[in-house]
Amino acid sequence: MSAIDEARPENTGAEPLAAEPPAIPLPNRVAAELVGTAALVAIVVGSGIQATELSQDVGLQLLANSLATVFGLGVLILLLGPVSGAHFNPVVTLAEWWTGRKDPKGLGPREVAAYIPAQIAGAIGGAILADAMFGEALVKWSTHDRSAGHLLLGEVVATAGLVLLIFGLAKTGHLRFAPVAVASYIGAAYWFTSSTSFANPAVTIGRAFTDTFAGIAPGSVPGFIGVQLLGGIVGLAMVALVFDHRRRTNAAAGSK
Repeated sequence: MSAIDEARPENTGAEPLAAEPPAIPLPNRVAAELVGTAALVAIVVGSGIQATELSQDVGLQLLANSLATVFGLGVLILLLGPVSGAHFNPVVTLAEWWTGRKDPKGLGPREVAAYIPAQIAGAIGGAILADAMFGEALVKWSTHDRSAGHLLLGEVVATAGLVLLIFGLAKTGHLRFAPVAVASYIGAAYWFTSSTSFANPAVTIGRAFTDTFAGIAPGSVPGFIGVQLLGGIVGLAMVALVFDHRRRTNAAAGSK
């Protein structure tokens, strides 16, 4: 799910989402993305399994699952944000690359090519770890079909909102609030979106490996990933629409 790092003073309208500190070697940043995404999926899947073992009430199951995700995601962003930016999400990584592609300090293709495989590998590992902790089959493809059109629409909304939030915080210099803001948004989106807010291609892939409460059938994965990428584009368009005045203001101030 999301990026976090201390915001730099805004000096251009196309400021990237806070590029990683150059002093931190790429292997360390990639490791943070792998470990963070693995932990996130383990939290989502593990809390889902625990919830179904403790209650037969689907509402309580979702409540337990969402609360565990909120707390776990907030901690992970706070811990790993200073290392890698705590993306844990290919959509966020691609969006940061796009917004900072003209900035020599922005995220480059080399980082993108390293981050995304690490996020996917971490997500798969996290699902397997959660299954192992609860005595489930380590790999059992989910049978939870999520291919309905209204669920795909929910993923567009969830992902667009996530991108708008993260990059909006960056534009306004409020990224220090990302651990609370991003975790709170995901917790809310569990409930206000029909899809329960996967909003993350890597997490979507990982959740296909577990036939438990949080799983998604492999056949539903391509559709989810497609609309998540679309949601990322929509989110970036909304960032430009809402925050473009900051770029114009800075450009005008710089010309004086």
